[in-house]
Amino acid sequence: MQLALALILVGLVAGVLSGLIGIGGGVVVVPALVFLFGYSQHRAEGTTLALLIPPIGILAVMPYFKQGHVDVRAAALICVGFLAGGWIGGQLANSLSSVTLQRVFAIALGVIAVRMLFGK
Repeated sequence: MQLALALILVGLVAGVLSGLIGIGGGVVVVPALVFLFGYSQHRAEGTTLALLIPPIGILAVMPYFKQGHVDVRAAALICVGFLAGGWIGGQLANSLSSVTLQRVFAIALGVIAVRMLFGK
């Protein structure tokens, strides 16, 4: 149960950031699965692509799925949070000035980049 809630929380954060600053959920979900849940990079990417299945990700996820690099349960749980988070992020984005939103975007990308470069 705790794992399911953690995965939904990852989806919620990814959805908020996606709705808030327009970044793809994979920018948040892939590092979260690698650093917080111990996924391999392939499994994290495959699972994240599974979030896109309805309707655009089916072709992208198939090679990962065939190699066993997709956690379907995790992808479904993250989707739950992502749906709610996307709506929340969109609401937040529309309440911020353009300058503030640009700064939030830059900070998010910088934090993710540093974590990906020096993490593990």
